[in-house]
Order: sequence, then C-alpha cells, then structure tokens
Amino acid sequence: MLITADRILTGSGTYLEDGAVLLDGDLITAVGPRAQVAGHSGAQGAVLSFPGATLMPGLMDAHVHLVFDGSTEPLAAFNDSSDEKLLHDMRRRAEQLLSSGVTTVRDLGDRNSLALRLREEINQGATAGPRIVSAGTPLTTPGGHCHFLGGEVCGEAAVRDLVRRNVAAGAGVIKVMASGGGLTKDGPKSWQSQFSTDELRALVNEARQAGVPVAAHAHSADGIAAAVAAGVDTIEHCTWMTEDGFGLRQDVLKEIVERGIAVCPAVSPHWQMVARHFGNERTRILFGQVRQMAEAGVRLIAGTDAGVQRTGFNGSLAGALGFYAHVGVPTARVIDMATADAADALGLGGSAGRIAPGLRADLLVVDGDPLADLGALKEIRAVITSGRVHEPGSTAEQKQ
Repeated sequence: MLITADRILTGSGTYLEDGAVLLDGDLITAVGPRAQVAGHSGAQGAVLSFPGATLMPGLMDAHVHLVFDGSTEPLAAFNDSSDEKLLHDMRRRAEQLLSSGVTTVRDLGDRNSLALRLREEINQGATAGPRIVSAGTPLTTPGGHCHFLGGEVCGEAAVRDLVRRNVAAGAGVIKVMASGGGLTKDGPKSWQSQFSTDELRALVNEARQAGVPVAAHAHSADGIAAAVAAGVDTIEHCTWMTEDGFGLRQDVLKEIVERGIAVCPAVSPHWQMVARHFGNERTRILFGQVRQMAEAGVRLIAGTDAGVQRTGFNGSLAGALGFYAHVGVPTARVIDMATADAADALGLGGSAGRIAPGLRADLLVVDGDPLADLGALKEIRAVITSGRVHEPGSTAEQKQ
C-alpha cells in the first residue's frame, strides 16, 4: 500500500513535504519524496492519496480504563455489569478510540483481565481497536484505591505474587496505586500514601526481572517520593498533594529528571472547566506544577484517564492536548508526548510512535497542519493500524 500526503511528520516538528509512505503488511518499508517512494520496487497494491493533509504517527493515550464508562458515576455501571457486558461495552470504547486517531492505549487497570481479552480480539482482527498495553489487575492495599478491581495486597511477598500473576496473564505493564484517589470514595484520600518504599521496591524488582515496566498512580507528594525512590518507570497524575494543599518537592523533581522517569498528568479533555470544581487558586497551582515539570525537563507523556468521571473515549486525547499548549509546552513537543515520547515510555519505541522503515504501520491522516494548530488533530481523514485502514464512524476496515 502506498500512502501520499502534502506533509509527513517524520521527526519532532519536522515535515517531509509532498511525501509518501510505503507499507508491506503491518510494517512501514519506505518513507521519502513521493516520486522516489512511488518508484520503489515494492510499491504495489492500493494507493491512498490525501491532498491537503498531514500524515503522522497514530496517537497514543498512555492512561485509560476501558472497563469504566466515563459517566458522572462510572462505578455504577461497573458494579451492575457482568464481565461479558463490560467486555461488550469495552469493544465499543476501543472503536471510539481508534476512530479518534488513537492507535495505542495503555490500560492501567481492569477487572478479571478483560482488557487482555479485548487485546487478543483486536490482535486477531475480530474487533476494531488500538493496540492495548494492559496492566491487568492494579496493585492496591486492602480497602485501598480501586480495591474493587481485585488487586488488594499487603506485604512484599503478596506484592511479588500479584506481579508474577499479572505477568503470566500477559500484562505489558504493572500498575500500582502508590496513593489514594478520588474514584474510591471509601478509600484513602488522594494525598495519603498506600505502600511503603520497601514494598514498592519489591514490586519494581519483580517487574524488572520479568522485563515489564511499572506505572505508579501517585497524587500524594509522599507517594511520589516513594515511587521515585523505588525506581518506577512512570508516575501517573503526579499532582504533589499534601494534607494542606500541594507541595512540589524540588529534590524529588530533580530525581525524576535524572532517572528519566516519565510523568503522565492524565489531563481531562475538560481541563478548561477544572476551576469550577477546584477553585481558581488550586487550579493555578495544579497548572503551574505541570509547567514547572515541563520546564525542568521532565519526560511528559499524554494520557486522559478515559473511563473515569466525565471522561469518555471519543476524541478525548485530542481535546486534552490543548492543555499542554496552554501551559506553555511547544506544539511539536505536545505532539511528541502523544507519539514518540509515549512510545518510548511504554517500551514501544523500537516498534511504534514514529514514521520510519521497519516500524509498525500505525498512522493518522488529518486535514491541515497540526504543528500550526493542534485542532487539526480532530479533523481525521483516515486511521491506519497495523496496516489496516479504518474508516472513522464505522466498523469497516480495509486491509491491503
């Protein structure tokens, strides 16, 4: 399959004008000027031409929960649904993500390995959806944040055991709740830590032995510090909460940068409405902390926490990316956060997140120029995942 477009995003903030990409099955085999690639010896089969458009890597949402419905009360439907009903609904959410240009997601916690089941359906072509990197059952303390997902553990031995079981089930990341969270009304507060540093170290060591990265849900400043000390790979939310408010720690921030730990703030597409819920001063601090982390050189990656309160799956990532531009992150870096940088943080840098020969054919075609206007990411003309062309708004796919 040969795909041509006015612009091809081949690097950070770098366009190849009037270019083409050649696919063979699910892989990219050539990238270059249109005339050159069109004359390539392997350029056979279908030709897709997109005048006026930009061809770029498919987007990656590094933080979703497909098992939740994104309503005002996501636990209501969750608690009332059987596994089969949840899986049925998860299929629809996966298609919504794909239709909105997302070709890879990291699912950071579900029930009874449902995201792993969905991943296999997508891999086999039975269901339309993005590639899924699943955490399986997230680890939490007894009665802790998201305890209803089944991952309650206490002590280093139990922590190691659940990590092993998740890996054996096929998890591509281990998720640990290092602090409380707002979704769990009867659990620890967001500013409270849940695991000791020794327990977190045991978890990280077990995951390292299996070659699987660790993502730590951490709102609390103490929980963030413990997660960094334990050597996690990514920190989710990273809001630096304390009992009295917020407290970004410069020493811990320095360690995050030096260790190359990625931070996923998991920003909602409704970020402009945050002040209505938290007040102007708290919102100013929250936004300012993200700006500080960006300016300090933290590896920020894009995620939405899709599935939790008021955060759906249809176009949420494109809507959330505007937040980072709002706090001063350059547009090229914002796009990297949802493509190349996300791929690196998810352990997929060698296979996805960029347009280059040998990488997986996960691509997005949008009208206009997203480097000039991030709003162009909402103007989708085609989504290609693993060499299949997906028509947004339908379940039909065309495979070359």
